[in-house]
Amino acid sequence: QVQLVESGGGLVQAGGSLRLSCAASGSITSINVMGWYRQAPGKQRELVATITRIDSTNYADSVKGRFTISRDNAKKTVSLQMNSLKPEDTAVYYCNVENVFRVKYWGQGTQVTVSS
Repeated sequence: QVQLVESGGGLVQAGGSLRLSCAASGSITSINVMGWYRQAPGKQRELVATITRIDSTNYADSVKGRFTISRDNAKKTVSLQMNSLKPEDTAVYYCNVENVFRVKYWGQGTQVTVSS
């Protein structure tokens, strides 16, 4: 069984920073893409950032220049450094891991709240 455990969410003022982390454990092999998604109340889940095994990254336009995704393949972890946070970044953030067979795994989600 695969588990993704997220940490680092919380409440921060606009302009502040948070760092999210996600650790994968269990019988998960051949991890390909790791990433973060978010879902705000009343909205669909959306991609925030992804990173491949060779550190190729992709960001949503709304977070480019403010968020940085990174991973440690040996530790099976992915992190998201979020700077210059805005109230519109408020959402539940979900860790996502996809293996080479395109099987996706999701974390339980961590709340990020940015106050104005």
